[in-house]
Amino acid sequence: MESILIVEDDPSILLGLEKNLRFEGYNLLTTQDGQEGLDLAYTKAPDLLILDLMLPTMNGFEICKAIRDKKLPILIIMLTARDQEMDKIMGLDLGADDYITKPFSIRELVARVKALLRRKNLFAPAMQYFTFGKFRIDFIGRTVTCDDRMIEMSSKEFDLLKFFIENEGKVLSRDEIINRVWGADYFGTFRTVDNFIAKLRHKLLREGIEYIMTARGVGYKFMSTGMPQQDKGVEK
Repeated sequence: MESILIVEDDPSILLGLEKNLRFEGYNLLTTQDGQEGLDLAYTKAPDLLILDLMLPTMNGFEICKAIRDKKLPILIIMLTARDQEMDKIMGLDLGADDYITKPFSIRELVARVKALLRRKNLFAPAMQYFTFGKFRIDFIGRTVTCDDRMIEMSSKEFDLLKFFIENEGKVLSRDEIINRVWGADYFGTFRTVDNFIAKLRHKLLREGIEYIMTARGVGYKFMSTGMPQQDKGVEK
């Protein structure tokens, strides 16, 4: 299920949004602070952001602009005051995908969330193949080959590799990997993630080139260009 980040400093509104969207099955991240919200957008890359305008440390306009300047593919719904038409215009000019005025109906907001995510999924091109080094990934057939030889992978290993490829170059935390690959209801430990990544890294290791790097104390990163083991500069 898609992930949603809510940045809202009103505790009652935040609680209502969190309760209703969690009921719909979405994976949620929440904060009441603007700067923390931007940091979460950068590190967690949610599918959609529900963004209030008036926030501590950093306002919604600044957050929206920063996300669009980075060209992050995050849908943004802005929460605006009822009588502030200029807020709506400015928000849309900065790259917001939709806005809703306060006070608002939770049912309407949930409907708009679903509509935006449905539209995104409808027009998102499906990746069928991906190649790097000597590897070829077939996402339709769920196979991995190297020099035309099949590499055996479990279903979860393939899901993990697909998630890395979809987020190439981005450092992914263990929390994020668990939420996206195993699901928010998974109750395993980080050791499970580490073990799966160790197996996947071993299967992808060819001629001293590794494609999954460990960012010390943060998480993991996939690079299709690979990196020689002795030059990684990160812990294994």
